[in-house]
Amino acid sequence: MGFDVKEKITGIVAKIKNDPKLVENFQKDPEKTIESVAGIDIPDGQLDAIISGVKAQLTAGKLSGVADKLGGLFKKD
Repeated sequence: MGFDVKEKITGIVAKIKNDPKLVENFQKDPEKTIESVAGIDIPDGQLDAIISGVKAQLTAGKLSGVADKLGGLFKKD
C-alpha cells in the first residue's frame, strides 16, 4: 500500500487542529492518535515520518495557537 506522506500529514493536522480532544490524545499517544485519525494502519517507517511532520507543523504555529496550548511538549532534548 502506498500513499503520499505529505498529503496524510496535511489531512491529519487539519483534523487535529479542529478537535481539542485529538490535540490531547496526540499529546499522550501520537502513534495511536495518528492511526486513528488516518483510519488506517500506517507502516512503522512511514508512521515516524508522519509523526515528525505533524509535530513540525504544530511547533511552527500552523495550528492557530495549538502549539502554544501544548507548551513544551515538542521541545527537543
